[in-house]
Amino acid sequence: MNIWMMTNTFTPFVGGVARSVAVFARECRRAGHRVVIVAPVFENMPAEEQDVIRVPALQNFNGSDFSLALPVPGVLSSWLEACQPDIIHSHHPHLLGNTAVRIASRLGCPLVFTHHTMYEHYVHYVPTGAQRLREFVTALVTGYCNLCDCIIAPSASVAAILRQRGVRTWIEVVPTGVDLDRFAVGDGPAFRRAHRLPRKAFVAGYVGRLAPEKNLAFLAEAMRAYLARNRCGYFLVVGAGPSARAIRSVLAPEDLRRRVRLVGTRDGQDLVDAYHAMDVFVFASCTETQGMVLTEAMAAGKPVVALDAPGVREVVHNGVNGRLLAGPDVEEFALAIEEIAGAPASRRRQFEDAARATAQEFSLERCGRELLRLYEHLLSRRPAGPKDESIWRHAMEEIKAEWELLKNMAEAVGHAMRR
Repeated sequence: MNIWMMTNTFTPFVGGVARSVAVFARECRRAGHRVVIVAPVFENMPAEEQDVIRVPALQNFNGSDFSLALPVPGVLSSWLEACQPDIIHSHHPHLLGNTAVRIASRLGCPLVFTHHTMYEHYVHYVPTGAQRLREFVTALVTGYCNLCDCIIAPSASVAAILRQRGVRTWIEVVPTGVDLDRFAVGDGPAFRRAHRLPRKAFVAGYVGRLAPEKNLAFLAEAMRAYLARNRCGYFLVVGAGPSARAIRSVLAPEDLRRRVRLVGTRDGQDLVDAYHAMDVFVFASCTETQGMVLTEAMAAGKPVVALDAPGVREVVHNGVNGRLLAGPDVEEFALAIEEIAGAPASRRRQFEDAARATAQEFSLERCGRELLRLYEHLLSRRPAGPKDESIWRHAMEEIKAEWELLKNMAEAVGHAMRR
């Protein structure tokens, strides 16, 4: 198969969507398929990339770390002639996601969309956060789903939300897999030495973008409560972003600050070692569709303390591989960390073994096979016989795609204005 993945975020950008595209592309290529990735230009991106098409983009859109892809006609034409896709896989419902609709419509190939993100939680990146904007974004994404041939939900709870919102398209649950072998072995003691984390400290750690939608202000408050009562407790934060300042502000008192390590973004073996330097993984985001860092932490044998939310409840099982808390209660979150820290060694091993067992359910090999089976099923449903390659047919398909995109935009605006 020739598979085109179209995404608004990709390396060197650090985030769940970029990682999902990278690992699934690698798994499909390992199975013998060709994968072409279409993504925006990013600062500090690799000088050479195989089968990656970079489109022009505005850097650091509205103060964020995103690149805003620009609609430049003709950029993809030569690639389409050289490597015509069998499957178009969109990873965003806008920008390059719209281009995915146009290409799939023109070529008559199946269009798959992975609903990676609860987009209505990201409206703070534009000048207004009005409720009508949230309604507009939700309606726009729902309409986009109904333009596709198949929707991939990373978790069952997200699939249920999409059905409730009016998505009529076929939905399959396919989580992004984790490379178990990669995360199973790491040098936690070396990472601790490098970042002045005492050997006997109990380290609660977080990995991810430091952004408002990750609920890091709450997490910092919970860690403040935990650290204030536990002199052997430390907080390790792996990631970068605008919320770093808020974390430092909450944990500013000197007796707390000296036990907090914000080490920036890590990748490769350094990231794996960071997970292994932790004793428990802490996570407060309620905007995830899966939370890939949860399965990465569990592959490293780390129990998790997290808030109950879509994409989280499928991974964290309360009292089994960690603690899943019903609501954002600072004291309850701090006590859950203390419970794991104070558990006997045998109980800690039970948490760790259960975490590794959960990670097995999300192995990259298993999830990659599910994705390829889905692609093959979609291709088997295509009408048999030669395609009409006339200029007239191409023109009509392009007009139809533009009409559907405009119609979806108009209906989303109407939906928001009626609320």
